[in-house]
Amino acid sequence: MGLFDQILSAIDNPNQQASPNQLGGILSAVEQLSGNQGVDVGTTELAMSVLGGYVRSALQDVRSQSGDAQAQQVVNQFSGTNPNPQAVHSLFGNNQLIQIVQDIAHRTGLNNATVQAMIPVLVPLVLNLLQTGSNTQNPAPGGNSVLNAFLDADGDGDVDITDTISMASRFLAQRS
Repeated sequence: MGLFDQILSAIDNPNQQASPNQLGGILSAVEQLSGNQGVDVGTTELAMSVLGGYVRSALQDVRSQSGDAQAQQVVNQFSGTNPNPQAVHSLFGNNQLIQIVQDIAHRTGLNNATVQAMIPVLVPLVLNLLQTGSNTQNPAPGGNSVLNAFLDADGDGDVDITDTISMASRFLAQRS
């Protein structure tokens, strides 16, 4: 089951946090970021997807070193729709951040300064997507189906965040 399927399942489950409003807030933040940076939404989604691979790796490290509860804590503490440099620094060191900026710039065609400005917004958005699977009734470690699907992906380097954002947009448009 893909990431978006997990999010849809969480929306349909009253015990999980996901809601159409949460997805709408994420999509709105992506559109606003794109407008603020003068970048088309597709490029912002691609940047978010590339960044998602690094977020996955960082959260997998957190989970393997400190357990499921700590990975969920990072998601809970730093998810959102507003810029949060602390979220970036909770996951990445300065040297790694330089590499991430260069990789995203190379893969999207954006300049390093634009990418660097986008990352403090994109990291909380990726974490917000992952938070959708949190169980509102029993927030036990390992109980977030969306986070688990994200972290247990096949590691092929393809983080389906771009597809997820696209499908979320279509999903919300159909509900209107």
